[in-house]
Amino acid sequence: MNPLLTHVLDLGGTFVFAISGATTAAKRQLDIFGIMVLAFAAGNAGGITRDLLIGAVPPAAISNWIYLAMSILAGLIVFLWDPLVARLDHPVQWLDAVGLAFFAVAGTEKALAYGLDPAMAALLGMLTGIGGGMLRDVLANEIPAVLRSDLYALAALACAAIVSAGHVLRYPPVMPAALGMATCFILRFMAIRHGWHLPSARARK
Repeated sequence: MNPLLTHVLDLGGTFVFAISGATTAAKRQLDIFGIMVLAFAAGNAGGITRDLLIGAVPPAAISNWIYLAMSILAGLIVFLWDPLVARLDHPVQWLDAVGLAFFAVAGTEKALAYGLDPAMAALLGMLTGIGGGMLRDVLANEIPAVLRSDLYALAALACAAIVSAGHVLRYPPVMPAALGMATCFILRFMAIRHGWHLPSARARK
C-alpha cells in the first residue's frame, strides 16, 4: 500500500480514537486536562506499542507533531461540543468501530513494510487497533472492551488477517484493505446492534 495512504489511515484512527477517549473523559466529568490525556492515550497507545515492537523508533506519535495536534483537536471538539457528540447512539462504540478498522489496516501494512511475517503482522495490526481502547478504559476505571464478550479484538484480527492474506496473494493492497475494513465494521455493527458475542464464562454458584 502507498505509504501516504497508510499514514492517512493511521492519522484517521488516531483522530477517531482520540474522540472516543475524550468522550469517555467527558462522561466521567473530567476537566479539560483529563480530556486531553484520555484523548492522547486512546489515540496513540496502539500505534506507539506497534512502532516499539517493530523497531520504528522513535514512534511516529512522538516524533511527528501532527499526532499530538490531532489528539488535541479531538479533545477540544469534545470539550466544546460534547452535547452534540453525546447525542449519537453509543458514540464511543461507533467511534471504536471506525478506529479499529483504520488502525488494523494501518498497523498491518506498517508491520509488513518492516518485514514482519504476515501472521505476526496481522497480530500487530490487531494490537494497533485494540491498544488505545484498552488504555482508555483502564484510565477511565472500566473493564477494557477487548476483555468483554462482544466482537472487538476479533473484528480487528479479522481485518488484519484479510490485509495480510491479500499481501501473501499479491492482490492490489487497496482491495484487501477495503474488504478488511468493511468486515471489521460489520462485525462491530452486529455486536452493537444485535448482540453478537463470543461465549463468556458462566458465573459460579
